[in-house]
Amino acid sequence: MLRQLSFLAPLACFIAFGLAAPAARAAAQIGQPAPPFAAPELGGGQFDLAAERGKVVIVNFWATWCGPCREEMPALDAFYRRHHDEGLEMIGVSADRPRDRSDVVKVMQAFSYPAAMLGDATANGFGRPGSIPLTYVIAADGTVRATFSPGEHGVTEQELDAAVLPLLSQVPHAK
Repeated sequence: MLRQLSFLAPLACFIAFGLAAPAARAAAQIGQPAPPFAAPELGGGQFDLAAERGKVVIVNFWATWCGPCREEMPALDAFYRRHHDEGLEMIGVSADRPRDRSDVVKVMQAFSYPAAMLGDATANGFGRPGSIPLTYVIAADGTVRATFSPGEHGVTEQELDAAVLPLLSQVPHAK
């Protein structure tokens, strides 16, 4: 029975988020400049998308209760670890409620990329995502080059390779 209902997990994330919040602003469209985003990282640093200009950046919206989000996180982490030294930055933006911060911190202990809470953002031109997981790939020039949204599966390393590696090859200090 569980296997038969597994197709509902992506739909549940879409419905739970899509009905509870307005969709992400139209500012985050492929080919357009990425909107501003800044937030304190759970680990104590500060993430500011504008300060990452010159690097390729992945912005991933997720939540602890979202099965597809949790399924794709190992692929995101492996990709980040493999390409961070080539000019790749990443931020995992948790859409969890502030009272669930400790759960977010526990989940992120297994991953090497930084994370922040959506509710802590000091600048958020992306808005609240209409569904999760939602991932943006932003080129070194600050434009949105790809998005990955809910479907049958979370984003894969192969999809990240196809979307991100060509952008990394254009980063001056990339290997």
